[in-house]
Amino acid sequence: MKYKLEWTYKIKGNEGVIFHSDWLDGEAALIVGEDIEKSGKGRDVLYHDEMGTSWNTKEMRKLLTEIEEDPHDLTVYFDGGFNKAVYQAGLGAVIYYKQGKKKYRIRANELFHEIENNNEAEYAALYFTLNLLEEMGVHHMICEFKGDSQGVLMQLKGDWPCYEDNLNRWLDRIEEKMKKLSIEARYSPIPRTENKEADKLATQALEGKIIHSKMQVI
Repeated sequence: MKYKLEWTYKIKGNEGVIFHSDWLDGEAALIVGEDIEKSGKGRDVLYHDEMGTSWNTKEMRKLLTEIEEDPHDLTVYFDGGFNKAVYQAGLGAVIYYKQGKKKYRIRANELFHEIENNNEAEYAALYFTLNLLEEMGVHHMICEFKGDSQGVLMQLKGDWPCYEDNLNRWLDRIEEKMKKLSIEARYSPIPRTENKEADKLATQALEGKIIHSKMQVI
């Protein structure tokens, strides 16, 4: 999560001038905000996050302490593979996140039945990642979702229309789950070469190799 500082610079005989910072990481924003207050030159320091919520310095300090213990700074890679012969999908997900002072990676996959086409497999893969995030206890976070299916990502963003009933049902499920977890999604199309981990997991699921692992990233 990024934060933007807002504060009023004191000028003698004047109400003051309002300044805004660039977007900063939470710890950097708090350091700057505390320094502004200690200098005596600034007042009414506020911290605005990317979701439109604001805190004062005391609230920001408490917020960062709480966030530090929860999964945050989430980047999710997903991919869906489709076996037309048996109408099965292999779902692959890779989740990078921070917790405490450490960074972790979760790799997981699943075999899903009664899928009609590859696009539906992609939707199912994204929904699979949301279930993983729910199991991790993720809530009220910005999550970046990366996949190599541009059409699906554009439909998820609402930039492209979706005319297929089965896909619209997946869209409804995804939106409902996002709302439940209070996740603000950012969708980023990437080349297939940058989605190899999720693609491999999807293929392994179709081969019957089910994986669910967590490791610390050094």
